[in-house]
Amino acid sequence: MKNKYIDLVEQTFDWPAEEFELTENGTLAWNDLDLMPIVKQYGTPLRMTYLPKIDENIQRARRMFHVAMAKVDYDANYHYCYCTKSNHFSFVMERVLENEVHLETSSAFDINIVKKMKDAGRLKDEQFVVCNGYKTKAYLDNIANLINSGHSNTINVIDHVEELEELTSRLTAKAKVGIRIASEEEPKFEFYTSRLGIGYRHIVDFYKTKIAENDLVELKMLHFFINTGIKDTAYYWNELRKCVNVYIDLKRLCPTLDSLNIGGGFPIQTSLGMDYDYEYMAEEIISQIKTMCDFADVPEPNIFSEFGSFTVGESGANFYSILGAKQQNDRELWYMIDSSFMTTLPDSWAINKRFIMFPLNKWNRPYERVLLGGLTCDSDDYYNSEQHVNAIFLPGLRNLDEEPLMIGFFNTGAYQESLSGYGGTKHCLLPAPKHVVVDRDDEGQVTSKLFADEQSAATMLNTLGYE
Repeated sequence: MKNKYIDLVEQTFDWPAEEFELTENGTLAWNDLDLMPIVKQYGTPLRMTYLPKIDENIQRARRMFHVAMAKVDYDANYHYCYCTKSNHFSFVMERVLENEVHLETSSAFDINIVKKMKDAGRLKDEQFVVCNGYKTKAYLDNIANLINSGHSNTINVIDHVEELEELTSRLTAKAKVGIRIASEEEPKFEFYTSRLGIGYRHIVDFYKTKIAENDLVELKMLHFFINTGIKDTAYYWNELRKCVNVYIDLKRLCPTLDSLNIGGGFPIQTSLGMDYDYEYMAEEIISQIKTMCDFADVPEPNIFSEFGSFTVGESGANFYSILGAKQQNDRELWYMIDSSFMTTLPDSWAINKRFIMFPLNKWNRPYERVLLGGLTCDSDDYYNSEQHVNAIFLPGLRNLDEEPLMIGFFNTGAYQESLSGYGGTKHCLLPAPKHVVVDRDDEGQVTSKLFADEQSAATMLNTLGYE
């Protein structure tokens, strides 16, 4: 009778998988790492970052785009950008920059990290810093300071028409700028057009009236971003073609424009059954851009891609021990982990995201269908579906006095720390606000006092390992 966990996996997947296999001891190996000795050494709950995976995915994407360009004789360059918001830790940024990639930023404190990397000699003058997002005064101040200090390859991507004047009022050196297109969202969204960027029909006029005669800036880039990432859908290809048409119209007016940022990102593996043809997508993107530019008799642009999750997502893993089991009714058996999904894997409950999950040990035990619960007393602190036909199956528990069952969630390297507020960090490094405590005295008069000031860059950088 094939009722062991290993039997279930072999019946469900092509096993061993590319990144997963069993060791001689019957425990799980990931990227040729025997996980049990590491987990036993440090204990659970445990967060792991496997740095070589970052190198692998950067070089993989570069290779795919270079091959795609060679196939169609594409006469321009490819630039790989890392989205810093995906993972800001110093050891991640250092490893990313060892691969000589460019950076894409989202907020003011990102520029503080850029300056740290420049001061340490890790970010060179020839590397681009693409500044995205809606710009606060602090963000614009930091961008202008970076440009004025001599990093001429800073590209401020204009998000709304008033931003240009706000930027130029801070400049003492000429700056490269881009324009972000406000793409149309997928039909499932509650709104039609992205809140970020400038509408398609306004871009050419914006260039003519605001940029063309402005001696402090030159238009370098047209920026195109799809929130759902690069997918082989009619929606994606339609938006890409609209973007290239705008590029063609602008290029005929603006000789300095030479780059197209395709934004979005490649997906990461969330299931062993995932089927995504990365090579085809790279080749089709390059081929369509080349074909449209040739037809319009316009030189093809340099291509910038912004890959965040693709860069770091598959480098991360989270490990937990099962503390015990609770049979709540005839159908629901809960395995309780020694941590919380809400605080360590917030995407699993906030947006119902799924990760690859396997036990690290006990693969030769009979399996059970279970639900996974976290330690908080919040009813949303659970994880209840996996790739096994929308259910979780794990080895059964027998004796809690022996070695506990340990489980791993894989490809968790993007966003989870910032979304869960690791050490006070926030998504896109946006600072925590001031906190004021308000009361009334015995006479009913309102009193207030400042409990905490707005979070500073220094506190975040210290948490992330830059101080």
